[in-house]
Amino acid sequence: MRNEARNDRSPLSAAGSRRSGSDCHASRRLPLQRGGIKGWDPRPLTARRVAWPVLLLMALANAPLWAAAVSQQELARALASRPDRNHGQQLFLICAGCHGASGNGSVDGRIPVIAGQHFSVLVAQLVDFRNARRLDVRMQAVSQSHRLPSAQDIADVASYVSELPAPPAQSIGDGKQLVFAADVYGRLCASCHGVTAAGDGAREVPRLAGQNYNYLLQQLSDAASGRRPRMSADHLALLQRFMPADLGAVADYLSRLMP
Repeated sequence: MRNEARNDRSPLSAAGSRRSGSDCHASRRLPLQRGGIKGWDPRPLTARRVAWPVLLLMALANAPLWAAAVSQQELARALASRPDRNHGQQLFLICAGCHGASGNGSVDGRIPVIAGQHFSVLVAQLVDFRNARRLDVRMQAVSQSHRLPSAQDIADVASYVSELPAPPAQSIGDGKQLVFAADVYGRLCASCHGVTAAGDGAREVPRLAGQNYNYLLQQLSDAASGRRPRMSADHLALLQRFMPADLGAVADYLSRLMP
């Protein structure tokens, strides 16, 4: 009877043992069967290590294109909006700390005159600063969304500034090459910026007449050196033909023109 009892139990014990072995093998195969589980990556570790740098480089390479697209969309929204001048006056208090209450820039001429500048030009510059398409630590900080939350805010403050009376420049050059500079400007620059350097708001061409000499010289030098990313290739090629002294002469001439 003891032997029969052992025989009765043995098939069950053997079956149980087989199931245990089967379960054990199944548990070892589990990761392969569950390859779709979130967070599980079937690729070798070396492949995963290579993928992240590649993805990062791709993201960095596409960043300028993304910024340009965002910038163009925001520019279009701001230009199409109906500005609220009263709201713009309130927002201008942020700008007045550097540009002055009248928008005439700094006494040393390093901060530009913005009063009376074309609405479209002001909007375009704020959008460029906001999207790192033009570089200046102070302006990039001021134009961020916590100060100018929307394209409407950009339009409002630009509208207010564009209607301020344009003052004469606060800084001019030494006046030694004005005849030469007038000739150079007339031949190379007037076709776009106008004979009197009044610019063209319809084409986002800035008014240069009466702009501070030091600011003009810095911007012309930056553009000639390729430090103005949004500058057109034709404009860059033109400015690169100038010697540094020529840029200074033209900046001096423009600063003396009445806006």
